[in-house]
Amino acid sequence: MSVAESVTVLLAAPRAFCAGVERAIEIVERALASRGSPVYVRKQIVHNAHVVADLESRGAVFVEELAEVPAGATVVFSAHGVSPVVRAEADRLGLEVFDATCPLVAKVHTEARRYADRGDTVLLVGHAGHEETEGTLGEAPERMLLVQSLEDAHTVQVPDPHRVSYLTQTTLAVDETAEVLDVLRQRFPALRGPSSADICYASTNRQTALRTVAEESDLVLVVGSTNSANTQRLVELARRAGRPAHLIEDAAEILPEWLVGVTTVGVTAGASAPPRLVEGVVEALRARGPVTVVEREVARETIEFTVPGAVRSL
Repeated sequence: MSVAESVTVLLAAPRAFCAGVERAIEIVERALASRGSPVYVRKQIVHNAHVVADLESRGAVFVEELAEVPAGATVVFSAHGVSPVVRAEADRLGLEVFDATCPLVAKVHTEARRYADRGDTVLLVGHAGHEETEGTLGEAPERMLLVQSLEDAHTVQVPDPHRVSYLTQTTLAVDETAEVLDVLRQRFPALRGPSSADICYASTNRQTALRTVAEESDLVLVVGSTNSANTQRLVELARRAGRPAHLIEDAAEILPEWLVGVTTVGVTAGASAPPRLVEGVVEALRARGPVTVVEREVARETIEFTVPGAVRSL
């Protein structure tokens, strides 16, 4: 792309931070303001390197496990949730806990306990190793099975096919998850599930918006971190639509060769990415030549999640 060429930037909307992410960050910020540094955070509060670096600069200390936290210290549980085992360990260590679990993830945990308590085998559609999945499985490990793929859906075995339920990780691809659930319903006609979808509104909205933008784009740039599941799903969605797509942490990762011959660039960001990073991408494209910015809004998000009462009182 030469500096003389005009480029249209299509901004997918909604994009970037969701209500659950904003709530989690606010909880850490309030804890720091009240307790001072250090405030420990188990795992990344949300999956974004810029967010983590900013909070670290203000006194947050990120740890992998509670064994790294001094007894009696203040700790925040990340937006992805934790298992009962982790909560019990925090109690044993006498930690002051502020829980930043996204309310939509907490809903899945509640459903897992309810389904297991009624005697069902619970099929959790999700990705092994993801913190959200690990936390949900921990609610009833003896009654839950992880289904990661269509192959798993075709082969998973349950003790009683008449007593089986399903749940899903909140950050999955809507289309691919629907295919997995179709197979499970065919194999287990008695399959029961939640009254409302577990895939969160933010993941769904960002995928719908990205799909609209990708249809018109020569190139798609998705802003976010590689360990962000919902962000990875956006990249995959664009590529399934036949568009070149790249996941970038920020504007500094844009390679000039990606832009050769490109006249329309679709831009979005995962739910854990700060909006300012999208603004930086647009400015970086402007620095290369004339740019027209057009927003494609498919939904307007008005949901807000209040912080827990213990945090509001700080």
